Amino acid sequence: MMFLCTGNSCRSQMAEGFLRALGKGRFEVHSAGLFPAGLHPRAVAVMREIGLDISGQRSKGIDEGLLRQMDTVITLCGNAEMYCPATPAGVRRLHWPIEDPVGTTGPEEEIMAAFGRCRDGIKEKVEEFLGSAPPA
Repeated sequence: MMFLCTGNSCRSQMAEGFLRALGKGRFEVHSAGLFPAGLHPRAVAVMREIGLDISGQRSKGIDEGLLRQMDTVITLCGNAEMYCPATPAGVRRLHWPIEDPVGTTGPEEEIMAAFGRCRDGIKEKVEEFLGSAPPA
């Protein structure tokens, strides 16, 4: 299972963290980005608010060899959906268009609220995914 977004700094990192925690070892989970930008500290902070620590994860580029080994690839933004390298026919591709909170401006509480909405939307999608996934 691989989550892809533009920078692998926020959305795909949160998705990776959620699937690791909620999937309880049922999946080999990876994330990557088209242009790795480093793990965003606000993504770490909003995940920590709900008891998940993603601070040990790192921002990575797309490894096409690893991508070909995945059974499912989930893109979290239009850029990743459009520009992700081709995947073999047997790889399931899903797209979860989650708004990127990184460009949010304004007071810190508004910025953190945008990150929290993003986190909550990703958690909901991961829970839906787990509800439809076959048992291990």
